[in-house]
Amino acid sequence: MADQPATSHDQAFCLDCLSPAKAQAARCPHCGSPRLVAHPELDRLAIAHLDCDAFYAAIEKRDDPALADRPVIIGGGRRGVVSTACYIARIHGVHSAMPMFQALKACPDAVVIPPNMEKYERVGREVRALMLELTPLVEPLSIDEAFMDLSGTERLHHASPSLSVARLAQRIEREIGITVSIGLSFNKFLAKIASDLRKPRGYSVIGRAEALDFLAPRPVGLLWGVGKAMQARLAAEGIRTIGALQRASGADLVRRYGAMGLRLARLSRAEDDRPVDPGGEAKSISAETTFEDDIGDFHQLAAVLRGLAEKVSRRLKQQHMAGRTVTLKLKTADFKLRTRSRQLADPTRLADRIFREGSALLARETDGTRFRLIGIGVSEFADPALADPEDLVDRDAAKRAAAEAAMDTIRDRFGKRAVETGLVFDGVPAPRRTPRDH
Repeated sequence: MADQPATSHDQAFCLDCLSPAKAQAARCPHCGSPRLVAHPELDRLAIAHLDCDAFYAAIEKRDDPALADRPVIIGGGRRGVVSTACYIARIHGVHSAMPMFQALKACPDAVVIPPNMEKYERVGREVRALMLELTPLVEPLSIDEAFMDLSGTERLHHASPSLSVARLAQRIEREIGITVSIGLSFNKFLAKIASDLRKPRGYSVIGRAEALDFLAPRPVGLLWGVGKAMQARLAAEGIRTIGALQRASGADLVRRYGAMGLRLARLSRAEDDRPVDPGGEAKSISAETTFEDDIGDFHQLAAVLRGLAEKVSRRLKQQHMAGRTVTLKLKTADFKLRTRSRQLADPTRLADRIFREGSALLARETDGTRFRLIGIGVSEFADPALADPEDLVDRDAAKRAAAEAAMDTIRDRFGKRAVETGLVFDGVPAPRRTPRDH
């Protein structure tokens, strides 16, 4: 691993000037930087995971230099949660998904900025474009992280994959103004683990020779798919480290845990043969909001839902995508989560259709329960050419679609607030008035 002492046979280079260096050197002989990466397998590994450092907060700091040395939290509202915290805020104990009131108690001097998803998505696309200049094999995991397979790119870039991805990190920092951390290994599982080892501006390597020893002392929760419930189940049987899984028989793990047992056996032994899949785009596109005060009224909730449907629709259109499943997300005042889905006959990317399907689902949940959060999403992506065919039942659907297209044109030209929509509930079921059965 890159952050372990190097041997005399290691290959090495400087992350700042990219010059070759001696593996045992403390500093680069060319620029004096201590940021050296050395590993005996450095030129034989080609699977990388790139993760943007504190992405949302980094963009805000880039755009406002006065924030450079301030703790910054992306979130908002006393009822909201932290989307991202910069590393200064993290030192004070702030972390993603923390309720805002707790975050501000931990870091009262923090600058709180509401998220600007359109800006973040734009920057995410800029980062993605630079990645695609290195290799077409880029698999996004989210707006700010992705896998890359750089196998066979040496002749094209006149550099090993390890050096090419270091150049990429420099270019992102220089041209886009944010920093990234890189994990390099021989499979996706280990590359993702490596990218977390030295954030921010990290570059870590996990090779084949040390993979089992590296994993052995780590907790089982490091393995994909092993959540708190599975950790508790394994702990009850005396399995707390990945090394304990390595020592167990694969057949025994399958017998005890079924398909999960097979995953445990393979990942604990650093076995992951999944290819980097350029089609591995996000499985859904969604938007949600947390209220300052709980809301139980259908019409108030629907008004918010309309704006969220428009956000989802805008992202679908920008990314030339359409989906067959609409999912409503609600969180009650006591933090219980409800998700309700409806599968459509044809894929959609229209805000009108997303809203109407979501409203129909919402009507069945509006029974006097008060909600602190509402969200809407579209998934099960399909060919956008098949999206939103003429509706032979709802004759007004074509008129609404044409009006939406006209509004999109105006917003593209004059900004998203150039046209505001009003709510029309024709055809949307009214909420039930009877108490909900539990």
